[in-house]
Amino acid sequence: MVDHEAETPEGTAVVDADTADRRGSLPTDGVLARVRAGVGELTGALRRVAEHVLSDPEAAARATIVELAERSGTSPATITRFCRAMGFEGYADLRLGIAAETGRARSAGWTVDIGREIQPGDPLARVLGQIMAADTRAMHDTAALLDLTEVERAAVAIAGASRVNIFGASGSALVGAEMQFSLHRIGVAAWAWSDVHEGLASAALLGPGDVALGISHTGQTRETIEMLAEAGSRGATTVALTGFPRSPLAELADIVLLTASQATTFRPDALSARHPQLVVLDLLYIAVAQRTHARAHAAFRRTAQAVDGHKAEKGAAA
Repeated sequence: MVDHEAETPEGTAVVDADTADRRGSLPTDGVLARVRAGVGELTGALRRVAEHVLSDPEAAARATIVELAERSGTSPATITRFCRAMGFEGYADLRLGIAAETGRARSAGWTVDIGREIQPGDPLARVLGQIMAADTRAMHDTAALLDLTEVERAAVAIAGASRVNIFGASGSALVGAEMQFSLHRIGVAAWAWSDVHEGLASAALLGPGDVALGISHTGQTRETIEMLAEAGSRGATTVALTGFPRSPLAELADIVLLTASQATTFRPDALSARHPQLVVLDLLYIAVAQRTHARAHAAFRRTAQAVDGHKAEKGAAA
């Protein structure tokens, strides 16, 4: 039975024109990544459509608009609104995009084991294959979601910054520490903070010309939001690295860098997001190094020379 809930305001999504425009500017080969990133913003009937598409993309690609409406318990009008919320002009564009993406994934072997639970008795070869398949899909989804113009803006801001603060909690703190280490090696004054008291105190000393980077997959980590908000209130340029474009962290940032994830057993979204996060931050780090080439090259050479003696000592000891 078709549910006409979508015809009411309550059945529509909390998606505005700006969100649709932002999605519309994304590459067309990241259809499923768009849906995964946006499903949390949807409500009622539109959310059911998104969940149905994600549960079986290949079947969705073969379905007519009427069939997809019936399978998701909605209506053709809801499917049309869903397409527009995802940045497509109509169902034909959405369907072709899903078909092309699932076809490439199947030929590349990305779909192998994705979505299958890892069992206690699974051999390590199977576990490795599933992890590789999930991470490969997450990387490709991240590449599809990522706005390189935003990466460029963040790189320019960091390259010209007097000070860079990086905020994150738990696993995001580890990712932030990696970025701080990379920037430090090329002479960028960067600090990574995971303790909210220390982070807030440091954020309060930032000002115009400084940069604050907040890392949170969900974009809902209260401590990270508070630290980034404090930095922004002092005039610093704020950057959010998150998987959710409409999250509180993304909403308060000047620049938003999006990542995707592909959860597996024992690796929920927050953990499976680490590799895509590191790839995006590595891209940002290289972009900064490109824009400060002379300074970065000299700093990297000096820092490498500073630890060469310890490397030699380890070799001799061995």
